[in-house]
Amino acid sequence: MNVLQRIAGLFDASAPQQVPILHHNDYLCNGQLVTWSGPRTTVATPLVEQPLGSYPALNEPAAMEALEAAKAAWRQGSGDWARATMGERIEHMEQFLAAMRTQREAVSRLIMWEIAKSWADSQKEFDRTIRYIECTIETVKDMDRDAARLILKEGYLAQIRRMPLGVGLCMGPYNYPLNETFATLIPAILMGNAVVLKPPRLGVLLYRPLLEAFAQCFPPGVVNTVYGDGPVVVSPLMRSGDVDVLAFIGGSHTADLLRTQHPRPHRLRAALGLEAKDAALVLPDADLEVTVAEIIKGSLSFNGQRCTAIKMVLVHRTIRERFLELLCETVDSLAFGMPWEDVLVTPLPEPARVHAMQIYLEDAENYGGRVCNQYGGKTRHTFFYPAVVFPVTPAMRLYNEEQFGPIIPVAEYDAIDEALDYVIRSPYGQQASVFGQDPAIVGQVVDALANQVCRINLNAECQRGPDTLPFNGRKDSAEGTLSIYDALRTFSIRAIAATPRTKANTALLQAILAKRSSNFISTDYLL
Repeated sequence: MNVLQRIAGLFDASAPQQVPILHHNDYLCNGQLVTWSGPRTTVATPLVEQPLGSYPALNEPAAMEALEAAKAAWRQGSGDWARATMGERIEHMEQFLAAMRTQREAVSRLIMWEIAKSWADSQKEFDRTIRYIECTIETVKDMDRDAARLILKEGYLAQIRRMPLGVGLCMGPYNYPLNETFATLIPAILMGNAVVLKPPRLGVLLYRPLLEAFAQCFPPGVVNTVYGDGPVVVSPLMRSGDVDVLAFIGGSHTADLLRTQHPRPHRLRAALGLEAKDAALVLPDADLEVTVAEIIKGSLSFNGQRCTAIKMVLVHRTIRERFLELLCETVDSLAFGMPWEDVLVTPLPEPARVHAMQIYLEDAENYGGRVCNQYGGKTRHTFFYPAVVFPVTPAMRLYNEEQFGPIIPVAEYDAIDEALDYVIRSPYGQQASVFGQDPAIVGQVVDALANQVCRINLNAECQRGPDTLPFNGRKDSAEGTLSIYDALRTFSIRAIAATPRTKANTALLQAILAKRSSNFISTDYLL
């Protein structure tokens, strides 16, 4: 069977796994699973014609009820969770981690069926999230240990600790609906905040197996969930002015809208992961086999639906022909199919994404671009075969916009300044990849990029991990930094207790420490 026949027959074979139909009937509010009897949203799977399930389409009163529960748990900073010791919070989080581990199969299957992520990558997302929680617990222990002492500065005795901000709203993206949502949710909880969790539109059902764990492992109101249309359930939360920290990963238009709805935006702490147009700069002496392999991983992992995906390739004119030949040959040999198979390329999460990719190709062709690989742009229902497009010029949408899908735009350059100028002029500044061998040239390129993007990958794809490294962006790509350590800082603020070092004040501090009358002024050391 040739490639075209395989594409045409993709959705004809029955799935080896039974479709996990799940009608999600409740939401988490104030420590209770509240049954919803109102309207529902049907969840379609991109893999079969039958619906995957449904979830509550909450209204404004239900969303505000969840917010009120979080406010009650926070209690203007006097709530039990906000004033708990770090050791107490860690104990709750470890209980949740143990309960979450038992849901690996259920959550991974729902990720696969909801967004068409491969079975292997769906399991990997779950496992990476488990590791993220484990590493966050260890990091927060280290932070608490560092704070478990008094310091003496210029005649003042002081203790410095990081304290929670208040009520948080956490909203994650559909491409990593579990991992990237938890990358803000977990540090927000551990630092003592109360949160309202709004899952992405594509990726709601996978949270149902975890609701009991949230309810049982954390005090009432610490974690609450809302589902439904953003204007209906999210806008009222922001307009209330009671959200103290917003964690949002998605488009800048939505982020700007959310922020402007807050009546006191100067009081709103925001951690935003937004668009990116990460570029790969291929120098004349690049190892083409390594380069092509990394660019394909970087541009086509999960069908290019990653903010860190390589979304523009700039290759030197002298090697452009050989590069394109190898790139197209490799792309056309990629394993593709349904997500339960051992493949790299799978269907997209919904027909609208296929349509969006077709529009990009039509626009490029109108301005002189062409699909260079034999099968590029071939479609079947929600499947879109990856397309290599050349030449990509400034007149095309692919040159400027984040395509967020399986298209590899390629442009050529003569002088390295031309390639650097592309990155400099871009409104985005997350990452870039540089492929080359000459240390003098590579070093100069790194120096030029260091003031434009926040991560420079040498002979490697753009990527987020490991999670212990900073993950952020310049320009319109992000606000705030998300790594394990930085996320804990993002969801907290430093507070200081200080006093002049007099005999009376020293005695007072010693008495507080001896009687353990304060969780803040304490030298207890987490083991």
